Amino acid sequence: MRVLVLGAGGQLGRDLVPQLRSAGHEVLALARGELDIADEGALAGLLRQSPFDRVVNCAAYTNVDRAEAEPELAARSNSRGAALVAAACAAFGVPLCHLSTDFVFGGDAPEGGRGWVESDPVSPLGVYAATKRQGELACLESGGPLYLVRTSWLYGNTGPNFPLAILRRAAAGQPLRVVADQVGSPTWTFDLARALTRLLELPPCGLVHLSGGGRTTWHRFAEEILRRAGMPAPVSPVSSAEWGAPAPRPRFSALESERWEELGLTPLRSWEEALGDYLRSDPEVASVLDRPG
Repeated sequence: MRVLVLGAGGQLGRDLVPQLRSAGHEVLALARGELDIADEGALAGLLRQSPFDRVVNCAAYTNVDRAEAEPELAARSNSRGAALVAAACAAFGVPLCHLSTDFVFGGDAPEGGRGWVESDPVSPLGVYAATKRQGELACLESGGPLYLVRTSWLYGNTGPNFPLAILRRAAAGQPLRVVADQVGSPTWTFDLARALTRLLELPPCGLVHLSGGGRTTWHRFAEEILRRAGMPAPVSPVSSAEWGAPAPRPRFSALESERWEELGLTPLRSWEEALGDYLRSDPEVASVLDRPG
């Protein structure tokens, strides 16, 4: 397949591009500076010149807190940009894979102790969540062939991420205060990229959830990062109210899927196992821990 990856300079894009290439696919990887998804006509012009079998949109405005003060910028990428990408792909009949977020779920946990599945109703909180939901709706309403993938709590081997931030603070002897009343599913971008590669080889399937297996809180996630890294350090639990972030966060956003078996996919491995491999593979982690990479 010939695959166009938009937003290829981000955490997920940097893992997805080599995964696609190693699977034998031809990839054109474009970062934000090379194609602005909110530039009307930019993607349509490219698709007119060059055929693709799939387009993957990893581009997004992801600063959840800053979005509260910059709603227009958040909407530019997450809503308008997503709509333009979806419209261009639909016009040329190219299947689109659009990445969305667990933040579209803002209510209490579903009954029965399960995670959110594809058929559950959404209730986004805050500007970031609302603009991502608007982007979802634009993709669904475009009428084009679609993979709409929700994922959660991403961290990768490039750029800033939660595990690396925790390790750096611990190494510097700084106090660690971490929110303990938000539950979600940490997802290593390497695992997500591998799952997306398999998904893109299937016919377009609509909405599907892809996230790390199991669930945890940010506080327990931090404790597990330190334990697996061999860096004992106290982590103080705090509530969301005590933390006082500008943007509201869902208290429960752990994802599950009711579609994996139907699609012939296997769930992503547990977040704990993935975290262990991440810590062993990231050279930035090795640098913080002062060990050979």
